[in-house]
Amino acid sequence: MKRLVWLLGVTLLMASGCGNDDFPGVRQLIERRVPWLSERVELCEEESSGSESFTLRSDAGKLCIAATSANAAAVGVNWYLNHYCGRSMSHMGDNLGPVDDLPLPEAPVTVTTDLDYRYALNYCTFNYSMSFYTWEDWERELDWMALHGVNLMLVANGAEAVWQNTLRRLGYSEERIASFLSGPAYNAWWLMGNLEGWGGPMPQSQIDARAELVRKMLDRMRELGIEPLMPGFYGMVPHDYGSHAGVRVFDQGNWGAFTRPAILDPTTPEFARVASIFYEETRRLYGDGIRFFSGDPFHEGGSVAGVDMGEAGLAIQRAMQEAFPESVWVLQGWQDNPKPQLLERLDRRYVLVQELFGENTANWEQREAYEGTPFLWATVTNFGERPGVNGKLQRFADEVHRASTGPYASCMRGVGILPEGIVNNPVVYDLVLELPWHRDRVDVAEWIEGYVKARYGRCDERLTEAWRIFLETIHSSTIGYQEGPPENVLCARPGLGVRSVSSWGRLEKRYDTARFAEGVRLMASARADFAGSETYRIDLINMLRQVIANRADGVYADLSAACERRDRDGFRRASSEFLALHDLEEELLAQDPLYRIDTYQKQALAAGRTPSEKDNNLYNAMMLITYWGENNPAEDYLHDYAYKEWAGLMTSFYKRRWEMWFDYVQARLDGGTPERPEFFFWEREWAENNRKVMDCSPSLSFEEVLGRMEGLLRPGEEAE
Repeated sequence: MKRLVWLLGVTLLMASGCGNDDFPGVRQLIERRVPWLSERVELCEEESSGSESFTLRSDAGKLCIAATSANAAAVGVNWYLNHYCGRSMSHMGDNLGPVDDLPLPEAPVTVTTDLDYRYALNYCTFNYSMSFYTWEDWERELDWMALHGVNLMLVANGAEAVWQNTLRRLGYSEERIASFLSGPAYNAWWLMGNLEGWGGPMPQSQIDARAELVRKMLDRMRELGIEPLMPGFYGMVPHDYGSHAGVRVFDQGNWGAFTRPAILDPTTPEFARVASIFYEETRRLYGDGIRFFSGDPFHEGGSVAGVDMGEAGLAIQRAMQEAFPESVWVLQGWQDNPKPQLLERLDRRYVLVQELFGENTANWEQREAYEGTPFLWATVTNFGERPGVNGKLQRFADEVHRASTGPYASCMRGVGILPEGIVNNPVVYDLVLELPWHRDRVDVAEWIEGYVKARYGRCDERLTEAWRIFLETIHSSTIGYQEGPPENVLCARPGLGVRSVSSWGRLEKRYDTARFAEGVRLMASARADFAGSETYRIDLINMLRQVIANRADGVYADLSAACERRDRDGFRRASSEFLALHDLEEELLAQDPLYRIDTYQKQALAAGRTPSEKDNNLYNAMMLITYWGENNPAEDYLHDYAYKEWAGLMTSFYKRRWEMWFDYVQARLDGGTPERPEFFFWEREWAENNRKVMDCSPSLSFEEVLGRMEGLLRPGEEAE
């Protein structure tokens, strides 16, 4: 069965000791992240019996980690840190301080997995979280990936150079190439065939810098046992490519208001020619060591009219195999993608489907392992990196176990995390990536105790009980279908009858919000004992932020009711409280750099090498998190898709929008005939005018903010 074998006390490997140091990349990782452990741990390679494994044991007062690969050795380091030392690394704070009295296993512990892949990242992650990553950011990211066992990771941030070189060889002018490539915050949707050029042009200095960055990433990934998944050629070409004589393309129309690239007919000689050039340029820039390629033709509503899907799939795979023999085509299992007809003629040995939306779907089961295709079970968890706490933790554990032990176990090849944004909900990623290393079904209520210790550094019954409450409420697996976390009405474009912030989100919280607040209150009661903990502070702010969002729902209902009955005084009181919640959340979020827009703005500036790069980076950043894109009011579907609850945005953007609308409604209630606010153009003006770093300094202390929130943390008493 595809699970681990965990042997205690009976493994006596390498009796002569673990005196080698066979994994220099992992050694360097230890020195970067936990240098206090470096002199007290030895790493050595052990022979594999067909499965990946690591063994922890003590030898002469040192920790020995014997592993079958560099990646398994890194997992062994993380396992030791989590389960023995109470230490952890995450995208939302680290708990990696030194442990003076080093705990050592009393007997050898061997942990094994038969699952081949632990996969990470979505194309969208490269923009919602990583648009402006520098090498230092990627160095940290890759260390996190290795520690969590990721051995296959998307690399989508260096494709501009490949496409530039390809289009040059196809005779395109520099001006036309520049109009095809996207800006630095939009390359995900360009590579997925949804748009051309938006956010650009990207200057040559930035194209070159991104290619250089990817080469450094690939070198480090090899050291850590992480294979890259690179963009493949699935037929995407500029939308006007069909104007070439004798060339057949499938017009893909629009994606919202954006013109989509065309799809070159894969069954034609021209496709084979362009694919050959594309892969030659990929190899020239990034080398031969690429075994996995991604690319989903006809993605998200793309037109398949006139397409022979079976022949098209075969031709795409053939071009890939000719350029990189035995390479694997990785496809997203999303909505009806990949269509059965696309798969039917493929060599399934070289295909891998990602069950993308495992928190809500079981396409792997309904489609009988995608008609007998190797697949990964994965979760999106987050869309647009929109804020909020969520994750159906027990469902994740149950579905991975079910897929691994059921009738399609022979096709179940691993797990994956494919969040659109990754700076959120670290418990989700820790759990999902640990699941392959467990033999039996994981009871998350038991697992969470170890997570709390690793997250905050030691056991504490208040925090453990708080997390048990979170499992009953905001992390419940019974809350039904949802695309990411429930949203915060404070951040919505104003109006009556608001049901979501983004077009495909929802405000509704399908859990007991009073019970959740009880858990947050219990968590807050431990603050004196965890005052120096970065992870505790970050998590407490996040949970308190959610309490404010939950309260805002009730206040919005009150002001809407007052508006409907034309109660001017009631509307004034409710709207005043609503705006006060913006101010309160602004002060709360300002308490930590993770929740401040100036952190993001500084990152965008730091990633630019020239003044023009810096300015365009910042403009891309401001567009993405507000109106997203498009300048056609009739196609305004993407506004607030990537909204953020950050200090700097809460009052200057979201509160200001609501103030404009409240002034309008109040004037109407007073008998006036004011002009309705036009938010579409105001949002674009705001983004244009905020191409500068904001001052997000708090004016209150954390304790003062907590004092102002006391009533919100006791909703039952407040109701009485």
